[in-house]
Amino acid sequence: MKENVASTVVFILLLFLNTNLLNGQSPPGKPEIFKCRSPEKETFTCWWKPGADGGLPTNYTLTYHKEGETFTHECPDYKTSGPNSCYFNKKHTSIWTIYIITVNATNQMGSSSSDPRYVDVTYIVEPDPPVNLTLELKQPEDRKPYLWIKWFPPTLVDVRSGWLTLQYEIRLKPEKAAEWETHFAGQQTQFKILSLYPGQKYLVQVHCKPDHGFWSEWSPESSIPIPNDFSMTDATVWIFVAVLSAVICLIMVWAVALKGYSMVTCILPPVPGPKIKGFDTHLLEAASDAVGHFSP
Repeated sequence: MKENVASTVVFILLLFLNTNLLNGQSPPGKPEIFKCRSPEKETFTCWWKPGADGGLPTNYTLTYHKEGETFTHECPDYKTSGPNSCYFNKKHTSIWTIYIITVNATNQMGSSSSDPRYVDVTYIVEPDPPVNLTLELKQPEDRKPYLWIKWFPPTLVDVRSGWLTLQYEIRLKPEKAAEWETHFAGQQTQFKILSLYPGQKYLVQVHCKPDHGFWSEWSPESSIPIPNDFSMTDATVWIFVAVLSAVICLIMVWAVALKGYSMVTCILPPVPGPKIKGFDTHLLEAASDAVGHFSP
């Protein structure tokens, strides 16, 4: 009797399964965790891509545990970062800790799980772009004019306490140009650009990167027109011209001095000494004195 009941139950389950398969229904496909990001090393979010839903309503849950622990936790917040995401606030975020994260998909036909994702918050920091990018043309007296670029760190990042250190990179180009010109600014939040083309409208952007982590997105573009009379002659060129001119003058003076010495040598050549071999000037003087002694 029990065997008949068991056979009947199996038959009904197989019939139900075959009916659902014929209707195009199946267990859910395997989800994929494709990104985890922290904007300031204090909170973080993970996002996943759902697999096929099998033609049925599918429920997704994110579970995790910390390395060295056995207790499994469920995602604390499915709403803050949007669909198919899990947000970990400061209470649920620890640095120098490995999170092992898995997403599970379940429907009436079965379930599937993503590959585990290993997350260390310290190494997934991707800050927001810098803010308040401003551009200003400076034309100081007796100095080369320049473009002055300033910005502020992302609002969420605490750089004053040293909790996070950011480095910045600037890019700019004439509005119609295809290629960007890039400048690394280090940790400073201001930068001078000296070489620009007058009469052009320039586009400027800035982004940032922590010591460990990834570059942010570029900030929104800011633009500034460069006047046609904006003199951009590089001071180093004038220094080079001055030094070159001084060297040329010294060479000319040296050449004239050598030429003058040669002319004097040609006009007043030195008197040659006696060329008779064995001729003694002292004997000649003695002979002269003897002649003068005997003359009347």
